Amino acid sequence: MDLSNPRFWGVLSGAGAGAMWGLVFLAPKFAPEASPFLMSAGRYIAYGLIAAMLIAPRWKRLVPLLDSKAWLALIWLSLAGNILYYLCLVVAVHYAGVAASALIVGAVPVVVALWGLRDKNSPPLIKVGPPIAVASGAIVLIGFVSITCGHVADDASGVSVAIGLFAALVALVLWTAYAVGNSRWMVKMDNVSSHDWSLLTGVVTGGLALLLVPVAALTMGDLPTSFWPRFLAVSFGIAVLASVVGNAFWNRASRLLPLTMLGQMIVFETLFAFLYGFIWEKRGPTVLEIIAIILMVVSVIWCVRAHRPAAIVERDAEH
Repeated sequence: MDLSNPRFWGVLSGAGAGAMWGLVFLAPKFAPEASPFLMSAGRYIAYGLIAAMLIAPRWKRLVPLLDSKAWLALIWLSLAGNILYYLCLVVAVHYAGVAASALIVGAVPVVVALWGLRDKNSPPLIKVGPPIAVASGAIVLIGFVSITCGHVADDASGVSVAIGLFAALVALVLWTAYAVGNSRWMVKMDNVSSHDWSLLTGVVTGGLALLLVPVAALTMGDLPTSFWPRFLAVSFGIAVLASVVGNAFWNRASRLLPLTMLGQMIVFETLFAFLYGFIWEKRGPTVLEIIAIILMVVSVIWCVRAHRPAAIVERDAEH
């Protein structure tokens, strides 16, 4: 194990991001009374406040480093990767069941890896094709398990399920666009640390989340007084762990890994989400779930090996 290899630290950062992001799936369990808009507003306003406090000492130094294009990038990245993605994900789970959310998170690595094949530093398709196929097999298994477990309500109409599936598709597109766009901007903004870029994204996300407050107020209903301390604890806890720490890990991975390899790192979010879910439900994984998890791990390891220097040299020789 070469501890001086930046790709080792990139993979470790990707795993850290997945461990933090997987906690998001538990948030609704702790505050089931909250609507999707209230959950999103609470999480991202808290994220914005924390990010603003952490970045305040360096604000005057950072602002001159950002031009109008960088600010516009932060706005659309915040919308795509945070607010709109999370809203679509919650809607997908509500109308189409947990299977949709599992498929969304599981399909992102495949789509991002395929997108990244256009990069000059990516290995040939013959090298990354097999691990992508293995990841696809894991996705199908996870989706099959989720669907057969009956997570979609029996009285769900075809229209409501179609709405959920469409929301899932939109969420997949949004997160893929975020993963690719954020990786590109991390390369461009080499004068801004990955941590500061994450905090800047948090400040912008927090500002945009304020627009959700009116809708959240209309959808929150009559909530008991005891709900609010729990809701605030969940909002700030997820903001710190998933948004601040998780995004910092991800931005570090984005700087250390090529895009095709970076896409595979998102698999860790699915793995940790399942792990946390098993702990919450106090059960172990089924045989098919174990197979799916093994396939995902094999896919990541295989993809890492495909990005060894020898594989990249082989691609360059072919051109």
